[in-house]
Amino acid sequence: MSEAGRAQLRAWRWPFLVLSAATIVALIAIAVSGAAIIPVTVAGMVAIAGLALYLAAPRRAVSNPAASAPPVPSALSLPDSAREIFECMDDPLLILDLAGRVVFANHASQTVVGAEAERKRISAVLRNPEVLEAVERVLAGGERETIAFSVPVPVQRYYEANIARTGSPLVLLRIRDLTAIRRAEELRADFVANASHELRTPLAAVTGFIDTLRGHAKNDEQARERFLEIMSVEAGRMRRLIDDLLSLTRVELNEHNPPAGKVDVVTLVREAAAALAPLAGSDRIAIKIAPHEALHVVGDRDELTQVFQNLIHNAIKYGREGGEVRVRFGSILAPTKREGGGQVFVAVEDEGEGIPREAIPRLTERFYRVDVKRSRERGGTGLGLAIVKHIVNRHQGRLQIESTPGTGSTFTVFLPAPPAATPSPD
Repeated sequence: MSEAGRAQLRAWRWPFLVLSAATIVALIAIAVSGAAIIPVTVAGMVAIAGLALYLAAPRRAVSNPAASAPPVPSALSLPDSAREIFECMDDPLLILDLAGRVVFANHASQTVVGAEAERKRISAVLRNPEVLEAVERVLAGGERETIAFSVPVPVQRYYEANIARTGSPLVLLRIRDLTAIRRAEELRADFVANASHELRTPLAAVTGFIDTLRGHAKNDEQARERFLEIMSVEAGRMRRLIDDLLSLTRVELNEHNPPAGKVDVVTLVREAAAALAPLAGSDRIAIKIAPHEALHVVGDRDELTQVFQNLIHNAIKYGREGGEVRVRFGSILAPTKREGGGQVFVAVEDEGEGIPREAIPRLTERFYRVDVKRSRERGGTGLGLAIVKHIVNRHQGRLQIESTPGTGSTFTVFLPAPPAATPSPD
């Protein structure tokens, strides 16, 4: 018997018992009063038997729309071919039921909603109000919507969410990563503005000297040599500026894509110091690298080499003549295994004049210089620390700057160490 039939019998049980009890009481009362019992007894038995036969007859189950509706598909009920196709998509894809729960999330969606999004409400894994409001409107029967949104941490990323309801009781949420496109547009505008601003001064100097050499200094050999030397310096400055701008642009374009390689920072620092040894020697500055065993980090070899070259170069450039530049290493263990392999740090110390406290937060800005005149005299472009900051951001690390005026400065780079290898069972 179906559940509906059993429920119906339970509903008739008590009225049947009450009627049977009333009939028996009536028969007893008739028997006590001495009335004709046989006709009454026969009538009561017929009534009880008829009621019993009525209840025993098969009843038509009451229709239940909820029970007869087809079940909402879940991730487990998706065909294997569909799951394989969704998993191969580069774009994050979420499938929601009509209650707003995530019933399927492909691997690409982990960068947006995490690794355990299934069976959770969309509001618990995606916290953008505009997207959640659009999902609610589509769940309520609205038309498909496209929403642009951004995620500010750990690095600014830009997305576009397409939300649509299917013929089945499901909602598809597809997310496109527009970070590279947006960043390219911003960098193009920044490059033009910065290049035009910074190149104007050396170009004006070169143009002025050319006009002078064509005029009254045309036959002045001493002036010609002096002007040509200045023009060579300004041309070199323009070349370095363009190289640094191009380098910064390349780094910023890939800032949202963390590297996956494994490199030894101790070796990179020693190579960078060896390349800068002639420059340090010209200022009688000694580069002292603390002895340390190999320290591996997750990173890009070429970019990290540029980081350490820039930091050591700055320490030489702004350090005390005849002083030292010291480099030391260390590591910080992660509190738990889930947080990865901890961090490795490289600290570069100089013995320069130090940096005013109010200037430290601005050191990594493009073209910011504490001492503009000295920076230009030493061949600085104002982009070195900006490049360091963006490379460190791409490596999901951080840059710490400490300085005491009159004593010197310390620039410390923290980088993620590779996760510890899990020992294989014997």
